[in-house]
Amino acid sequence: MSDYRRILLAVDLTDESRRVAHRATALATAANAELHVAHAIEPLTFAYGGDIAMDLSSVQDQIHAQARSHLADFAASFDIPEQRRHLVFGRAESEIHRIAESEEMDLIVVGSHGRHGIALLLGSTANGVLHGASCDVLAVRVGRDVADADD
Repeated sequence: MSDYRRILLAVDLTDESRRVAHRATALATAANAELHVAHAIEPLTFAYGGDIAMDLSSVQDQIHAQARSHLADFAASFDIPEQRRHLVFGRAESEIHRIAESEEMDLIVVGSHGRHGIALLLGSTANGVLHGASCDVLAVRVGRDVADADD
């Protein structure tokens, strides 16, 4: 664990992100590492396909403003300074990899629902982060079947 000097916490800003953040914070504290946080906003065309015949730029701007506010509140609650907060626009997996490489991260911490069967075959953000990362990845189990007492 002493090899971790820069840790990237990748969050989707749901309630489950707090569990992941507690683990990342504990690791960063134990390793005396610098903790960063990242949240990716996927373009609406990724979510709804590229064939939308309407201008979604104002909706996308509102989503961006709301995400910026939520990320600021979230990061502040874990004492992550503004210069270590990364709000990016694009595919989550790709953007997390880009940040990890450009900021020379040693570890990425991400939440995982631990899906099985067909859901696992279809992939997830955590799976995408794991398979393309140039550094270690810690997947913290989240979801209904995980006890809150573990935090």
